[in-house]
Amino acid sequence: MKISVVYHSGYGHTAEQAKAVLRGVQSVSGAEALLIPVAEIEQHWDNLEQSAAIIFGSPTYMGSVSAEFKKFMDASSKVWFTRKWQDKLAAGFTNSASQNGDKQNTLTTLAVFAAQHGMIWASLGLPPGNHDSKGSANDLNRLGSALGAMAQSNADQGTESGPSPSDLKTAEYLGQRVATLAARFVRR
Repeated sequence: MKISVVYHSGYGHTAEQAKAVLRGVQSVSGAEALLIPVAEIEQHWDNLEQSAAIIFGSPTYMGSVSAEFKKFMDASSKVWFTRKWQDKLAAGFTNSASQNGDKQNTLTTLAVFAAQHGMIWASLGLPPGNHDSKGSANDLNRLGSALGAMAQSNADQGTESGPSPSDLKTAEYLGQRVATLAARFVRR
């Protein structure tokens, strides 16, 4: 069961999140994980067609996906026309420099993109973390997303400082969740 993680990362932070998603996929028995930067997409269209699930990741730039990720989305129109991703599982993740950064809009963009391809969107499946007096910034889903995995990385620091460990664990959880769900679908 092949699961592809397709992502763009401008400064390395979203790449770290993509690697965490990949680790989560790899933790599920029978899952073959493939990490695909959008810059290399021309070599991987067949891999995406053969995947049971595709997990999309983009940094949030100016309230939406990056231009590089949007270029990939637009290039998928031939796949859309032939419905090659119809009924595959999809999920998404994003990173921005601020706590909010309009990351929800990026995840919504990814979900709509998947829906246009006839894919089935898998939510994060976690309650919000860090939302009461007993919570902390170390909680899974500390940024409180339902639609996908969110991460925050300071704009003036490199990947050694972000995303936070809890955001990376949340990304791993997303990868594991999608692989577990994909295994259920593949059996049927």
